[in-house]
Amino acid sequence: MLVLYLPAFIYNLKCMLVLYLPLIYNPRCMLVLYLPAFIYNLRCMLVLYLPLIYNPRCMLVLYLPLIYNPRCMLHGRVKVKSTAQQEEEKRKEREKKLKVYVAARDACFSKRKEGIQDEGALQITQQLLSSNPDFGTLWNYRRETLMHLETVKDEDEVQKIYEAELSFLESCLKVNPKSYGSWHHRGWVSTRLPRPDWARELSLCDRCLSLDDRNFHCWDYRRVVVKMSGVPVDQELAFTDRLIGSNFSNYSSWHYRSTLLPLLHPEAAEPPAPAPRSSPPPSPQTASHRVCEQQLLKEYELVQNAFFTDPNDQSAWFYYRWLLGRAEREEMISCVFVSRDQESVSVAFSRPVNSAGLMLVLDGKPQRLEWRSVHPRFKHSPVWVCDLPPGSISAVGNEHNLTVHCMETHTHRDCALYTGRTESWSRDSATDQELFRSELSVEKTSVLQSELQSCNQLQELEPLNKWCLLTIILLMRALDPLGYEKETLAHFQTLKEVDSMRSAYYGDLCSKFMIENTVLKMEYAEVRVFSLSDKNLTTLCHLDQLLLVTHINLSSNQLQRLPPQFSMLRCLEVLEVDNNSIESLEGVYRLPKLEEVLLKNNNISTLAALQPLASCPGLKRLDLRGNPVAQVSGVEAELAALLPSVTDLLL
Repeated sequence: MLVLYLPAFIYNLKCMLVLYLPLIYNPRCMLVLYLPAFIYNLRCMLVLYLPLIYNPRCMLVLYLPLIYNPRCMLHGRVKVKSTAQQEEEKRKEREKKLKVYVAARDACFSKRKEGIQDEGALQITQQLLSSNPDFGTLWNYRRETLMHLETVKDEDEVQKIYEAELSFLESCLKVNPKSYGSWHHRGWVSTRLPRPDWARELSLCDRCLSLDDRNFHCWDYRRVVVKMSGVPVDQELAFTDRLIGSNFSNYSSWHYRSTLLPLLHPEAAEPPAPAPRSSPPPSPQTASHRVCEQQLLKEYELVQNAFFTDPNDQSAWFYYRWLLGRAEREEMISCVFVSRDQESVSVAFSRPVNSAGLMLVLDGKPQRLEWRSVHPRFKHSPVWVCDLPPGSISAVGNEHNLTVHCMETHTHRDCALYTGRTESWSRDSATDQELFRSELSVEKTSVLQSELQSCNQLQELEPLNKWCLLTIILLMRALDPLGYEKETLAHFQTLKEVDSMRSAYYGDLCSKFMIENTVLKMEYAEVRVFSLSDKNLTTLCHLDQLLLVTHINLSSNQLQRLPPQFSMLRCLEVLEVDNNSIESLEGVYRLPKLEEVLLKNNNISTLAALQPLASCPGLKRLDLRGNPVAQVSGVEAELAALLPSVTDLLL
């Protein structure tokens, strides 16, 4: 019996051997074993096994095929193998269909080449698209034909043609509900229909989304239909209510909801303060995409119900972060720095821009200057530099007034270089702008504190939920980044343990927040020294905020490179990056004031990696101890040729 039953055990996860082993000693025990199975198994096992009670030998008849081919039984059903003849018949059938398809395709291409645009062209393209709705060329030919028919038919005939086209498109969507070509063509047809039936189109969207609520093609088309038909915003918001109520995990519904709320419940605009004529118009981003606080509280309750119901579903968490979010920063000039020694002007912006619209006015006279980005790789850069005409500001006894204009954004910033000073700047403080404090929100502290308490309660119930932990971190950043610094670091450590696959992401995000905190501390202390050593930094960011820093210490971290953005540190004199894993110095480029670079115990292995230092004319001291390049024979002479200004070289 073991020989008979062993193959069945291999292919049957119900451990048939355990069930059949008693048969070796007492076949009648089958009734005890299989009677419950008969009750719960509609395959009528009793019919198969009842003969075994009286004659165990009949099992040979039932299970003999398993001895030779155990695979012939699949989930209790005999697998019928197709014969060679059947395979040959299928192959011939496929070839026959392919010949018909290719012939129709070639005929279609011939018609298009000959410029034939008639109803026959519609019929042949319909034949092809019915089986393959993703043939873009055929949709193009079909549109060309329909546009031609518009010119030779009256309005009623065109209406009938396009209505038939919509019916045909529905059949195409049944073949592939996510066909790019079908949805695009439907949108095109709907806009050309003389008398469109938008209610029908909206109903089609409802049906498609009921089958697949994440069909983004249908969501896009629905937005077009809603816009063209003038469906009320509150009606669409109620539609999202229904979909979210039936499925909290419907990310598309949450996203659609985020586009509707600012339209239906906009935040009340504050009365604008009087501004001079020269001030730029307010950015639309500062007044849009915000929701009134009363509605926000209702949304908080809705989304809390979602993530308390399923804390591991990311859709509600992303929507929650949007609710707590804020508009992007207005594009503006954040800093202007003037240096007498270099006779140059550096300008920092809140976002990367190009130099096309930049203009400098010196002592009331517009200057024709060439602006350059801080690094050749940047076409759009947050920091731009220009060299002034020789002798224009070099006299220490003279005072100068400069104004930088950005024509694209209609913004400007003034800066005065006073007598006896070698440099001057005009800038916005990160603390004044609350640049980092409001990463997620600008809502009232009491509301944010309440949300933090709710997330803390959920975290007690779900201590290893990564979405909850990450949201708690972001709420703490919004409330008090410096006050919650220790708690934030502890949560990041937990996140790396809970979600180890994304530990690098959490490391980078933690590095970003640590840099933001250090910028705030530096500005509160009103110093130009940036120190962030031994903090496990993995990346560098917000370097445009360090334009005025003279000394930076990033030693004992996990940095592997100094990115091109590092060249924004126009005032840097001392760079300490000992005990990292740095392999590239690409960002140490054209830093005019840099004098000292400490690179001890890194991974600099070639002279090519040190090439950017040659663009820093004031470099005097370089420490390369503990780097592989220091062991290369003759490296000292090569470094002397590469960096002639260096007088103190440590290898």
